[in-house]
Amino acid sequence: MDALMAALVVAALAQVGDRPAWLAAILADRYRQPGVVIVAAAVALAAASAIAAALGALLAPKLTPEAKQLLLALALLLQGGGAVFAVKSPERLDGWRLGAAATATLGLFILLFGEGVQLVVAALAARTPVPALAAVGATLGGLVPLAAAALLGERGWTALPLVAARRAIGALFLLAALWLGLGALRLL
Repeated sequence: MDALMAALVVAALAQVGDRPAWLAAILADRYRQPGVVIVAAAVALAAASAIAAALGALLAPKLTPEAKQLLLALALLLQGGGAVFAVKSPERLDGWRLGAAATATLGLFILLFGEGVQLVVAALAARTPVPALAAVGATLGGLVPLAAAALLGERGWTALPLVAARRAIGALFLLAALWLGLGALRLL
């Protein structure tokens, strides 16, 4: 159950102000079908999270408990460090002629799979006896900001104070990484 809640919180926070949510807002505006974009986001999130959790489950038997904790600390460090940098606009996928559902699913999957959240999901999955819980948590948590972005549209989403939120969330991730890392090294 720890992996479910941890992945849910991390994914929800990490997607605030990030490129997948921005792309969801862009596509919802273009196709005027936010419901389709939200369903596509759920599918893309589930696929990316399932792959990450499977990799974490494969890695788990090879790692000691301390190494698993250090892996999670590293994943949070990378996620928090990435939040310090400004987010550039995602590719708008103007040339894609696949329709709303396919464009949103594939476009979001590509963005999501290359994100640091997937490393966090893999690290959480490696720490739990039920790795699927990390995938479920990341899917549910990540869907909240993506759905909000799709419902708000690009203008509404980018009008939010996303830079400040991203920096605050990044600082939280960095503190959690420091705490976990020092604990894994038995310095805390």
